[in-house]
Amino acid sequence: MKKILTILSISLLIISCGQNDTKSIDKIIEDGNLQAIRAKRTEIAAKQQAVADQLNQLDEAIASLDSVKKLPLVTTITAKDTLFNHYLELQGNVETKKNLVLYPEMSGIMTRVYVKEGQKVSKGQLLARIDDGGLGQQLSQVEVQAQLAKTTFDRQKRLWEQKIGSEIQYLEAKTNFEAQQNVVNQIKRQLAKTTVNAPFSGVIDDVITEQGSVVSPGQTELIRIVNLDDMYIETEVPERYIPSVTVGKNVEVHFPVLGKTISTKIRQVGNYINPNNRSFMVEVGIPSNGGTVKPNLTAKVKINDYTNEKAILIPQSIISENAEGDQYTYVTSGKDGQNVAEARRVIVKTGKTQGDLIEITEGINNGDAIISEGARSVKDGQKVKILN
Repeated sequence: MKKILTILSISLLIISCGQNDTKSIDKIIEDGNLQAIRAKRTEIAAKQQAVADQLNQLDEAIASLDSVKKLPLVTTITAKDTLFNHYLELQGNVETKKNLVLYPEMSGIMTRVYVKEGQKVSKGQLLARIDDGGLGQQLSQVEVQAQLAKTTFDRQKRLWEQKIGSEIQYLEAKTNFEAQQNVVNQIKRQLAKTTVNAPFSGVIDDVITEQGSVVSPGQTELIRIVNLDDMYIETEVPERYIPSVTVGKNVEVHFPVLGKTISTKIRQVGNYINPNNRSFMVEVGIPSNGGTVKPNLTAKVKINDYTNEKAILIPQSIISENAEGDQYTYVTSGKDGQNVAEARRVIVKTGKTQGDLIEITEGINNGDAIISEGARSVKDGQKVKILN
């Protein structure tokens, strides 16, 4: 109360002096006496310096008596148990086992193409035909010979069963029939190579070779067929994640080009470690998503390799390290009515990180008040002022 009265008295004195000085200053200026004006300025400057000295004395007295003003100013955050899902971030490409380029099995002219690009086809459907080079006529001839051989064999068989004729005649007829049948089957197999059939149901993505072109087995690409019903992403995972990356783990797949994210699971984990980069392959199944997801599309893969249902997460920026290599931070305790508390340094052990946050496994309990802003300017056991 005494401090307030003193300040008010000085303020009133300054105001009253200012009013009187204004009147006298106006009169002196009207007189136009330069010497008097300079004398009045010197007088006012002396009064101003005296008031400034008094204010400095009051500030020093307030600073010596106000202990709260000297305390470091900090803010705190409260440690809370929360669900923590850690994700291993990788990159992969969309693949499909049903993305196939068909090649001819025999040489010749591709006489007919029965499909066009974008057409849906079913398994076994005829896609194209190659000139058989006379195999069809040969098949007709050998089928006639095979039929004659069968008739001869049937007659010899009936005679042999009736004990008529010799055994050698029966065996010759049987051998001739089987040989002719083998010739028929062989030509049929050769003739089957003149047709190109769909190995699975899908969509004709590209007709590469046009009708009338000469094709060669294993060299000429004919048709690309694609099925988007069974797509997946292959990605390489470092070997240190073998215990945590297993079949059934949750995965988030983001397609930057499409701006879409889907949730899926790991469906297969490789059993081979690549010696060149010490990694193993992981296969993640994905839906076609209405046909927008296509083979060779780039994707960002986030595998949930660790989950803690009661994790304590704090910003990494408030973690410090001492000369012994121990990590520590500050918590507050004993806060009073003026938000004054004691800062206490605690050694912590950390776990996994995610973005700007780090998991605390030891040293901090649920509900602890952790110093965030101002943590670098406090010491162990020091009183601080909390500004929350």
